Amino acid sequence: MGPKASIRDVAAAAGVSVTTVSHVLNNTSGTRVSAQTRERVETVARQLGYAANGLARGLRLQRSYALGLLGDVVAATGRAGRLVLGAQETASARGWVLLLTTGRDPEVERREIRALARHRVDGVLYATTDHRVVRVPDELRPMPVVLLNARSADATIPSVVPDERGGAATAVRELLAHGHRRIGFVTTVDDVPAAQGRLLGYREALWAAGVPYRPELVRADAGDPVGGHRAARALLAAADRPTALFCFTDAMAMGVYRAAAELGLRVPHELSVVGHDNQEVVADGLFPALTSVALPHHGMGAWAVETMVELLDRPKGARRRVARHVALPGQLVRRASVAAAPR
Repeated sequence: MGPKASIRDVAAAAGVSVTTVSHVLNNTSGTRVSAQTRERVETVARQLGYAANGLARGLRLQRSYALGLLGDVVAATGRAGRLVLGAQETASARGWVLLLTTGRDPEVERREIRALARHRVDGVLYATTDHRVVRVPDELRPMPVVLLNARSADATIPSVVPDERGGAATAVRELLAHGHRRIGFVTTVDDVPAAQGRLLGYREALWAAGVPYRPELVRADAGDPVGGHRAARALLAAADRPTALFCFTDAMAMGVYRAAAELGLRVPHELSVVGHDNQEVVADGLFPALTSVALPHHGMGAWAVETMVELLDRPKGARRRVARHVALPGQLVRRASVAAAPR
């Protein structure tokens, strides 16, 4: 086996400077390297079998090139798998390692934060399974933090959440486009950001279409199939019943399907239904399959990592002056639960 190629060998073969090779292979932000030059350097590096010395780079910049992802139960739940995947794929593409850990209660959380500190992570993505407002643990204050699927009263901490209003409006517009005008909303009794945002989106979509908001078409109950069933039975028992229902979650839509069947209403011929969250095991398992709004979990995970890396590239004194807060849009996944409004 011959001697290993050096960064100087790559630079000579690619016809560029050593500095340019370093910028390309270390994904250095803020540098002006053309796409053509970047591709040529990466091709030469592969051909020569050159790999950047990550340990040396970390020592030089006093970085571990490791990020922590700490959540309540986010890493252990299937529905948030794409959130973790988005973060992991983006970190890997940028040359970083993502350490996943779970804090199920305050004591476990403190222990996991200490473990992340021992591993000298450069920053922590603090994630929650459900969109909610959080208080960042004091133990995380010395570290750069980005909130994932959560918001904080502290506006200096960057955060990314789903666009709850936009997701609900998308669902209601789908029903409006099929001619429905009596559209009910089966929602949760929990006072959480998702419930607040989705009610606003429901009302805004109706208003934009010139359809009056009718409070009697909104029914709140437990945010599970049982609660969805009770809420749907109450709405569908009315003489002037809705011809379509938008559901806070796919789980509540399960109860709606059961209520419709008990009342002899066929989905979607006599009752159209749209869910939210796109829990595939639920949406694909219902008959007919449920149209639903997918949460932007993958994009949220990617955004959190990109924002963290950008944050770490700034001088320490400037990090808290550039906090960004975004709400990413969901996407409607059409299946078979929506049809034209019955005459």
